[in-house]
Amino acid sequence: MFIDLRSDTVTRPTAAMKSIMMEAQLGDDVFGEDPSINELEQKVAHMFGKEAALFCPSGTMTNQIAVKTHTKPMDEVIIEKSNHIYYYEAGGVAFNSLASVRLVQGNRGRIKPNDITENINPINLHHARTSLVCVENTSNRGGGSYYTTSELYELTQTAHQSGLKIHLDGARLFNALVETGGTTSDIGAMFDSISICLSKGLGCPVGSVLTGSSAFISEARRYRKVMGGGMRQAGIIAAAGIYALDHHIHRLKEDHYRAKQIETVLKECTYVNNVLEVMTNIIIFELNQSMPADVLVGKLKEQHIHCFSIGKQQIRMVTHLDFNDDMLNTVTKALKNL
Repeated sequence: MFIDLRSDTVTRPTAAMKSIMMEAQLGDDVFGEDPSINELEQKVAHMFGKEAALFCPSGTMTNQIAVKTHTKPMDEVIIEKSNHIYYYEAGGVAFNSLASVRLVQGNRGRIKPNDITENINPINLHHARTSLVCVENTSNRGGGSYYTTSELYELTQTAHQSGLKIHLDGARLFNALVETGGTTSDIGAMFDSISICLSKGLGCPVGSVLTGSSAFISEARRYRKVMGGGMRQAGIIAAAGIYALDHHIHRLKEDHYRAKQIETVLKECTYVNNVLEVMTNIIIFELNQSMPADVLVGKLKEQHIHCFSIGKQQIRMVTHLDFNDDMLNTVTKALKNL
C-alpha cells in the first residue's frame, strides 16, 4: 500500500466524479460555449455573491491574473512573506505585473490590520504605489492556519478604508470555512477577488476558479488568454469541480480529524522537538538532532509512506481525500516505531 502525504494535490477523482466527468456537456470555452465551464463559473460566482467567475488551469494562474488585474506597473503589493503568491509562484508578481512587493512578517502566515496601515507607501515619486493586499487562507507554510470571519472583516475593512484592493488566495478556503462556520457569501462580501482551488482538498484532477465583479473578470479573461490559459473542451474537468463543490466540502472535516491524530502521536515521539498546532489538514513538525530530516523521510519511504522536508529539520504532511483510516493506522504505527 502506497501512502502519499506529500500534499492534498495528489488526490485522484473518485469513481462518482469520473462518471460525472464522462457525461459532461462540452464546447469551446474560448468562444464561451462550454456549458459545463459556464455552469461552474456561474456556480462559484453565486456561492460568493459575485457577478462573475473565471475557470483556470491552476491556482498560480488565478492568483497571478488577480494581481495583474488589480495593479499597474510600478505598484506595490502588501503580502506576508510566506504567502503562496510570493513564496511559491516563481517571482510571478515581478514577471507578470511589473510590481514590487512589501513583505510583512505574520503569525503562521496571517497578518493583522496594522500590517497593512504601517506598510502603505507615502504618495510621492520616490515610492512604488501601494495598491493591493494579498491574503492566504488557509496558510500553506503556516501549517494550515486560518483566519476567523471577524479577522478577515477587519483586514478587508482596513484595506478598503486605505484605498486598497484586497485579494484572497483561498486555495484551501473551504478547509477554513468548515472549521470557522463562515460562509462563502460572508467571504465574497469582503474581498475584491477570490481564488479557490479545486484540485486540493476537493479532490479534482485540475483547476481553480477566480471570482469578482463583471468588469474585473472581463479584464482577467484577457490576461488568462495572454498567459496561455484559454481552454477548449475543458468542461470535462469543470464537471469535476461542480461535483466536488456539491459533495466534497463537508467531508474535509475527516481530513482535519486524521491530521489531529497524527499530531497527537508526533507529540509523544522523542525525536520531535515541536509540532505546530494542527488547525486543518496540514501537519508541520520540527525534528531534533537525533533524527535528521532526510533520515526520517527515507525511513518512512521504506515503509511506503511519502512526505518531505520543507525547511531545516522541518517535515510537512498533508491529509486528504485519498488518505483513509487504515492508512492513518499504518502511519501512526510507523511514527511510533521510528
